[in-house]
Amino acid sequence: MPSGRTHDSITLWGLPLVVGITFEYTRSSTLTLIVTGGYLFSGLMFGPDLDIYSRQYKRWGPLRWIWLPYRRMVRHRSAWSHGPIVGTVVRVGYLLMWLGSFGIVVLLMGTIAAQIFGGVADGRLLLQQWLDACALALAQAFKQYAVEGLTLGIGLELGALSHTLSDWIGSAYKRWQKRRSRKLPTVAKLPLPADAQTPTHLLPQPSETEAAAHRVPQLSQPLNSSVSSRRNPQLPPFV
Repeated sequence: MPSGRTHDSITLWGLPLVVGITFEYTRSSTLTLIVTGGYLFSGLMFGPDLDIYSRQYKRWGPLRWIWLPYRRMVRHRSAWSHGPIVGTVVRVGYLLMWLGSFGIVVLLMGTIAAQIFGGVADGRLLLQQWLDACALALAQAFKQYAVEGLTLGIGLELGALSHTLSDWIGSAYKRWQKRRSRKLPTVAKLPLPADAQTPTHLLPQPSETEAAAHRVPQLSQPLNSSVSSRRNPQLPPFV
């Protein structure tokens, strides 16, 4: 499986291709910018590896703790995190759930502050009015910016696909290497013929002690000359 640095490199190298294809089909700089932003956001910090302690997870900084339940609920490289379309939809829904929770907390705190400092008599009625206004604004935004929202979703999916496809290709290549290594023939060791002589440099060399024990002592004079001198003694010169 590719490392986090490899995934980042793939995302950045694929950016010109995404920009070029998007602008070719849309002819809109706004939609191209939205797709590009979604692609980078998904490839660098909103991708499938949020289910583990990864670079994408660490890039959330102080807000990384919001992905802890996601990491515990989703198994790494499962269809809920790395599946095409499904993984992106799950992450978008999970993030929207957190944003909705934060929004409700902010409205509750605003209601309490209005009751304490603003003199509002019925805090529940005020909270209900704020919730209705937020729901109406979201509905109008979805209708008015439907194309932009769809374009953003495409950018998020493209960033996730760049990550998932690289994982699949890396895993397939490793499996192919393993199958290839298993199919390679092994060279059998053939027995040597009986009359084959082992090279001298391959024979075990004797140690210095053994060599000294088998070494023949050298004589100061040749043996033949000493024997011949004993058999034929030389006479002193005649005066």
